[in-house]
Amino acid sequence: MSAGSVALIVPSDFGVMDLYELGIPAAVFGTPQPDLADPWYEMWLCGTGTRTRDTDPGFTLHSTRSLDDVVNADTVMVSWVPEEVIEENAPVPPELVSALRKAHDNGARIVSACVGAYALAEAGLLDGRRATAHWMHTALLAERYPKIQVDDSVLYVDEGDVLTSAGMTAGLDLCLHLVRRDLGAHVANQLARRMVVPGHRPGNRSQYVDLSVPVSDEQGLEPVLDWARARLDEPLTIEDLARRAAMSPRTFYRRLHATTGTTPLQWLLNERIARAQALLESTDLSVEKIAGLSGIGTANNLRHHFLKQVGASPTDYRQGFPRHQR
Repeated sequence: MSAGSVALIVPSDFGVMDLYELGIPAAVFGTPQPDLADPWYEMWLCGTGTRTRDTDPGFTLHSTRSLDDVVNADTVMVSWVPEEVIEENAPVPPELVSALRKAHDNGARIVSACVGAYALAEAGLLDGRRATAHWMHTALLAERYPKIQVDDSVLYVDEGDVLTSAGMTAGLDLCLHLVRRDLGAHVANQLARRMVVPGHRPGNRSQYVDLSVPVSDEQGLEPVLDWARARLDEPLTIEDLARRAAMSPRTFYRRLHATTGTTPLQWLLNERIARAQALLESTDLSVEKIAGLSGIGTANNLRHHFLKQVGASPTDYRQGFPRHQR
């Protein structure tokens, strides 16, 4: 496994939100972690304009490289396009588009967060692929680039050599996903723990929750969800949960989807995987026993769902948590 170089595109002018989305990959890839992997990533700040930029809040950022260097990177990440691209239908800067195409042709992995997807789209790198962006901008992305299969609900999409994510903290989920791909689950889990964030949020998890149905009111779903969490080792069905909530299965399905952004069966699976993760982190129980306690059934079923949702086998995941922590 190898980390390689990550070229982070730094815009010529940016605001506070851009600093946040630049800071995430800088924290993940730009801070050496020699006890986890040595060598760590080599991060380049590749500027789109002058080498020094002053932000509105008074910060100054120095980029060490230019867009010409992007072609030589192993991974290129862009989380920005000029505001007028979104607001006024202005073109994506051609020099950025050209740099992304050259880097991709040279074998680089191209990654976007938030509106950076517009730059990848303009370069033609998303044609015929699934992709996402911040949900506020996905409708426009789909309208302008009809060849893209835009998914406005997920946190991130991994298409192998091209990856896209929603905005803000979803970019962190994608960065940790890249670390998991490059350096393994153990390293990704340990890094996430140091950053005090969840070790893994699956890319297909919803970007947002429709809050039109409050969870905390007297008819909220939290009591029945807590009831289900206490019985994950039992063979629960949608009918069981709907009956407990005093609703028809159809009404319960609609309410849960509006509240959590997922279906009842997927919610149960997510909770069972979370229970399995907690048991793997805190106990030395066998995978077979954990499969039973989490309601997934057999060890083979747990391995299948765990690998699909977490991106690592239960055994590999457990290795990220030393015995003294269990």
